[in-house]
Amino acid sequence: MWQILFVVAKAYVLYFCFQGGEHCYYQGHIRGNPASFVALSTCHGLHGMFYDGNHTYLIEPEGNDTSQEDFRFHSVYKSRLFEFPLDDLPSEFQQVNITPPKFILKPRPKQSKRQLRRYPRNVEEETKYIELMIVNDHLMFKKHRLSVVLTNTYAKSVVNMADLIYKDQLKTRIVLVAMETWAADNKFAISENPLITLREFMKYRRDFIKERSDAVHLFSGSQFESSRSGAAYIGGICSLLKGGGVNEFGKTDLMAVTLAQSLAHNIGIISDKRKLASGECKCEDTWSGCIMGDTGYYLPKKFTQCSIEEYHDFLNSGGGACLFNKPSKLLDPPECGNGFIETGEECDCGTPAECVLEGAECCKKCTLTQDSQCSDGLCCKKCKFQPMGTVCREAVNDCDIRETCSGNSSQCAPNIHKMDGYSCDGVQGICFGGRCKTRDRQCKYIWGQKVTASDKYCYEKLNIEGTEKGNCGKDKDTWIQCNKRDVLCGYLLCTNIGNIPRLGELDGEITSTLVVQQARTLNCSGGHVKLDEDVDLGYVEDGTPCGPQMMCLEHRCLPVASFNFSTCLSTKEGTVCSGNGVCSNELKCVCNRHWVGEDCSTYFPYNDDAKAGITLSGNGVAGTNIIIGIIAGTILVLALILGITAWGYK
Repeated sequence: MWQILFVVAKAYVLYFCFQGGEHCYYQGHIRGNPASFVALSTCHGLHGMFYDGNHTYLIEPEGNDTSQEDFRFHSVYKSRLFEFPLDDLPSEFQQVNITPPKFILKPRPKQSKRQLRRYPRNVEEETKYIELMIVNDHLMFKKHRLSVVLTNTYAKSVVNMADLIYKDQLKTRIVLVAMETWAADNKFAISENPLITLREFMKYRRDFIKERSDAVHLFSGSQFESSRSGAAYIGGICSLLKGGGVNEFGKTDLMAVTLAQSLAHNIGIISDKRKLASGECKCEDTWSGCIMGDTGYYLPKKFTQCSIEEYHDFLNSGGGACLFNKPSKLLDPPECGNGFIETGEECDCGTPAECVLEGAECCKKCTLTQDSQCSDGLCCKKCKFQPMGTVCREAVNDCDIRETCSGNSSQCAPNIHKMDGYSCDGVQGICFGGRCKTRDRQCKYIWGQKVTASDKYCYEKLNIEGTEKGNCGKDKDTWIQCNKRDVLCGYLLCTNIGNIPRLGELDGEITSTLVVQQARTLNCSGGHVKLDEDVDLGYVEDGTPCGPQMMCLEHRCLPVASFNFSTCLSTKEGTVCSGNGVCSNELKCVCNRHWVGEDCSTYFPYNDDAKAGITLSGNGVAGTNIIIGIIAGTILVLALILGITAWGYK
């Protein structure tokens, strides 16, 4: 087994814990059994699990002695008759698909040699990092003998197990960056309803948690009402208000799967009910089951192929931008072999097995070999830095920005996207949070890829009527008529939708209306798809364009000029980034090839290297209808993905 593959990152804050950290978290295999895996903690006794290729076993200390020296007796038992806490969700979240034997990539179209030479790694192949903060509530603290040390050890063991699953299945690491334990009392009232607890927890994060993380999850010692054991926001990763979840206390293995499931919701993994109904998605491992499924008798170890594809689709649609930023420093003392370059190290390609795959020729015992500049990373090739301008991460959609190498680092630049307001999908959509917002995309997301948005005439004809078939919301029992200018921001109308949405619960009946315009018969269908009492996907989402220089907000079509915008540097004439680049979500100009400077105004013809794949041009602003800005404090991110809540059952 290899030490410290469970990682603790740079900004790590562990309240009530001793300084310096402990090297006691392990992942690996049973010797001579490559089909096995082990996730184990040796802090204050043995905690963890191991799989021998047939069964999963759990190990934990016995007894109530809190002495750090007296963990002589342990229980080892088989995990069986396992009931998953976040799987038996309302049907939109029942995740039962085809289990892959290992991390599987969707096939890519065959490319010419020239294309292959220029094309960098895709987002599926690149390692992702979920920087996670855990908060242990007061009852969790009580359940661990009023010991902060034992509470934190338990939580770290849970993360270690979940990380093993994500590393193997999703090429994603779960990196613990902060932990908070409420030893005195709860910071807010913990409700038996996990959805209420989740909302209050996200408010607590917004107001009181200052540590930066991609997601914050609450480990609660409470028992949630009925069969619900947790709640999480679908696609909420990277969002301050949606990047989180709450999880009910259980055995270490059960809690690890709970965390794996709730984090899966955060990274966009849902269940397509259409595929479930057709049998296209199912879990083939009936013995162990699958992470998001409700079948099996033993601890699940794998995500289904459908789950993996959902994650890839989430990334390729612009979600999870923060996952590509590798933590730069660990809290624990530097240790060679953990895959992170720390003080006193020139390189670190990971464990010996990982170094064999990448970096062994360049790095020996965390020291660069002769004439080597680097050992691994998207901007490292044959032990040398890739030239300045080499594309290391392609744009995944119209709203994304390709990242390039700096020429003096092995790491690709942090993942960023275009500022909110750039036009996308031709001129049909507007970039919002790195995604292209259109009514057509929303229809496909809810009802399936074959569905499209209805003709504009449907909106003009029906939404102005204020009936179940067309409206701008509801006031108690009365449908609200849309004003003529707001019809494109009301009830979402699509063509030829089926009886079952991909996600959510259909509230009422599907409304289907045929209207005739100039000898054309138009299909205008919709439905109220509820995720909870506050989220109805049946309406056009905020940020969707509703006309030239116009966008939707709370069923109203408003001019872009009415919002509070910030911009990148521009010329005296108002040309953003001097017309030689694009404005990013960080309010910084990303310059086209051969242009540099904060405003991209300086021409710098650095040398090209065709073999390195320098292709920086193509993301300029020419010919693009740009509505640049950040919608500050006005538009809540109620995106199709970011606003969705998932809740689970025991």
